[in-house]
Amino acid sequence: AIPLWQVALGIAFGVIIGKEVFGGTGMNILNPALTARAFLFFAYPAQISGDKVWVAGDATVDGFSGATVLGDIANLSGSGTVTAETWRSAIQAADVSWLDAFIGSIPGSMGETSALACLFGACILLITKVGSWRTMIGAVVGSFLMVLVMNLANSDSNALMHVPWSWHMVLGGWAFGLVFMATDPVSGPYTERGRFIYGFFIGVFAMLIRVINPAYPEGIMLAILFMNVFSPLIDHVFINANINRRLERNAV
Repeated sequence: AIPLWQVALGIAFGVIIGKEVFGGTGMNILNPALTARAFLFFAYPAQISGDKVWVAGDATVDGFSGATVLGDIANLSGSGTVTAETWRSAIQAADVSWLDAFIGSIPGSMGETSALACLFGACILLITKVGSWRTMIGAVVGSFLMVLVMNLANSDSNALMHVPWSWHMVLGGWAFGLVFMATDPVSGPYTERGRFIYGFFIGVFAMLIRVINPAYPEGIMLAILFMNVFSPLIDHVFINANINRRLERNAV
């Protein structure tokens, strides 16, 4: 239902600002697809994220758009004192099990609902050596540790801080972003150890944005774009460290 002129505008912004201004294909520091989505998300939030249920007339439909499970949990924050069991009320109200979320039979944006499909895609990228396993593992470790810290904080005002990592993994766009966006070989680091650090902080910031920001119960998009900016710096640090080690080893 998004206006086609917005689609054209988003594509133009992603290609021109996200890629061409840096020198074209292979030279961009930002992921062009995420650059386009971020532009549309903040410029036209109603159309890109949906602010109403899209049902034509009185027609009977098989499905409809509305708040995701992650959004329902976020809405519980600020409604009083929350406990470790509060977030489960949104899960129970939506009648969603962990297996439902993993398989993808839950409401959500196209491409983000099935962690199983994303796992299948990850296997293909790893087998073909297109995606870096270091980036994926780093993001998993970063997400896990950040969620563990927030769980231990035992917040009485933020329901998302009580959600365990196993649920964060299957809700929202975390799996899709980790597999298909964070592994972009152009906008990510080229050094092997740098890719792990890059992925680690993507996981950390994705969980921080998703949980701490009450107006935006997601985070993977902004986390990847943020780390895109620091990718050259990460490579610079590891390359210089390697050069210094070689100079010390071969010093006369």
